[in-house]
Amino acid sequence: MLAKKQFPGRKIIFTMFIAAMALPKQVILVPLFTMLADFGWVNTYYGLILPAIGWPFGVFLMKQFAQTIPGELMEAAKMDGCTEIRLFSTIILPLLKPALGALAIFTFIASWNDYFSQLIMIRSTPMMTLPLGVSMMTTQSEFMTNYGVLMAGALLASVPMIAIFIVFQRAFTQGITMGAVKG
Repeated sequence: MLAKKQFPGRKIIFTMFIAAMALPKQVILVPLFTMLADFGWVNTYYGLILPAIGWPFGVFLMKQFAQTIPGELMEAAKMDGCTEIRLFSTIILPLLKPALGALAIFTFIASWNDYFSQLIMIRSTPMMTLPLGVSMMTTQSEFMTNYGVLMAGALLASVPMIAIFIVFQRAFTQGITMGAVKG
């Protein structure tokens, strides 16, 4: 909507998203924790997943990619009697698949490696993520660290990131190459 629709305040809304991207996550962590606690989402998967999905970078990436979609394509669909919902679901969304794949990879890797937020949001041992579990391996003994077990844990923690990249690899490379070629 920010890429193709013309409405008053569109540039101000986009500027607010860009300004929100400039804020480090640590700055908004206390208000985010308070809000998630009010919802009852502390120590739940909702508290880990939903803040990562709504991050401003996704809006920025999708807007920039959607601007490359020709406006004539949308006009032709409207002339053929396409409604706004059908236009989005049958024409725009399939064209956005490369960007959505790239965004899925970026969002997953960023949230998977977000150790600080996970440490704040998770309270119980069964809810711990793999990166938190690997960090807990280093504090097992006061005088000795078992580096073999630590490296095995780090390898295990990297497997989901590799799997996500393999699943979305085609969409990711399409998204990168489509953004590089203009005209």
